[in-house]
Amino acid sequence: MNWQSFSKHYYSFTDLQLAMDLSCLDMDDAWMTSMAPAIENAVLEMRALEEGAIANPDEQRMVGHYWLRAPELAPDEQLAQAIRDDLAHVLALSEKVLSGSCLTPGGKPFSQLLLVGIGGSALGPQFVSAALAETGCLPISFLDNTDPDGIKRVLDAIGEDLGQTLVMVISKSGGTAETRNGMLEVRARFAAAGHNFAGQAVAVTGMGSALETLAKEEGWLDILHMYDWIGGRTSEFSAVGLLPAALQGIDIRGMLAGARLMDEATRQADPRKNPAMLLALAWYKAGNGRGERNMVVLPYKDRLQLFSRYLQQLVMESLGKDVDRRGKTVHQGITVYGNKGSTDQHAYVQQLRDGPADFFATFIEVLNDGVTEPVEVKPGVYSGDYLYGFLRGTRRALSDTGRASLVLTLDALNANSLGGVVALYERAVGLYASLIDVNAYHQPGVEAGKKAAEEILSLQLRLMQALSEAGEPVSVTELASRLGAQDRAEEVFYLLRRLAANGRINLAEAPGGSGEPLASAL
Repeated sequence: MNWQSFSKHYYSFTDLQLAMDLSCLDMDDAWMTSMAPAIENAVLEMRALEEGAIANPDEQRMVGHYWLRAPELAPDEQLAQAIRDDLAHVLALSEKVLSGSCLTPGGKPFSQLLLVGIGGSALGPQFVSAALAETGCLPISFLDNTDPDGIKRVLDAIGEDLGQTLVMVISKSGGTAETRNGMLEVRARFAAAGHNFAGQAVAVTGMGSALETLAKEEGWLDILHMYDWIGGRTSEFSAVGLLPAALQGIDIRGMLAGARLMDEATRQADPRKNPAMLLALAWYKAGNGRGERNMVVLPYKDRLQLFSRYLQQLVMESLGKDVDRRGKTVHQGITVYGNKGSTDQHAYVQQLRDGPADFFATFIEVLNDGVTEPVEVKPGVYSGDYLYGFLRGTRRALSDTGRASLVLTLDALNANSLGGVVALYERAVGLYASLIDVNAYHQPGVEAGKKAAEEILSLQLRLMQALSEAGEPVSVTELASRLGAQDRAEEVFYLLRRLAANGRINLAEAPGGSGEPLASAL
């Protein structure tokens, strides 16, 4: 790679304090020209989204997370004012909590924050917290699963501070199982400790949802709203992400300003002046528009360690679709994984260099090390110099074996730049979806999994009832037959095994040590 060739594929966006090196992706002029019609269409479709076009035909919903950082773009003034009011609500509540003017029912200031959510309602806040939170404001904990052991560990860690913990419960519908279960477990712990849960709880939910109804009936501390035109994976700039960030002392206005500036840059029709389009085109080129290569995200910054997890949902839930917008089976998507550099050099970089060429790497570097008094580890050399050396060395090692990669460079990591990066990837996902003709704004596969889970829980309840009525040990196949679930005997077996492990039924080997296990009620 000579300097002239590199210069042609190195893009610097000075106003955004961002640069991209796409020189290892072979995006030559002829290829870019061949993509021109698709690029033009993607820009037009993005413009239509911002103007309020229906993007989710399954639910007849608009997609308006772009309006959160530019309310004046909302399709009507009422909606624009609601966005402004929500930001004011977030700022006012966070200021009252942090200043100590909003107290617990026991008259004490809040000292902890506990967020109960799932998916984007937790991943976004987790990512931003890890990237930007400093000491001095409310430390945050997360319940983002329905694992009882995980819930217990988090609540045990909070311990005696539970009475001064502000609890955020985030669920658009109010019926999300993982979030509801987490809320009920937290409320039970509050009750056991003699604390007033409602007086320390804030709901972030849809208008008229079951959670809003509950919060009003019980007199929760506050209620903030989510909207049906914001998906969980693009909700970081709504109350979902802004309130926990503000409570941690993070500059949410700076984040919004960075996102707004990125949105403006990514409306450019010329792809070479549009960082989100360049990123989408890089993905297209690397995977031949078919997701043929995995995206390996390697941020060389500890604060960005959770970025790959955040992108897993944003990219994979948005782009992983079995049919395109015309109904043709396409099985599209991009698999995302990663951790951080230079840690990964001691993990899977060996395979990236010498194993299957089934990936493209995204190196993320931050030029400013973020420390004011660096320590020399060798004469004239600091730890950050090593980190930079490992990044460049690893990219060269991959390049030497013909492995595709790109580099995203930030001048510094702060609220403004992080807001810009979140917006950059949100926009790139939308543009890439247009390039491959899939709907990025619905998730039928997720709903299918939820429905299957409900069916298994229903089977479990029927199974327990059948055992209670049997009065004697019953085999797996006999139980399945009694339940009219002969084709689900395997599921019956796994349910019985789990119930027995948790002391809820008896499960024993058949006499003689052979045959099916026999189950009985306690």
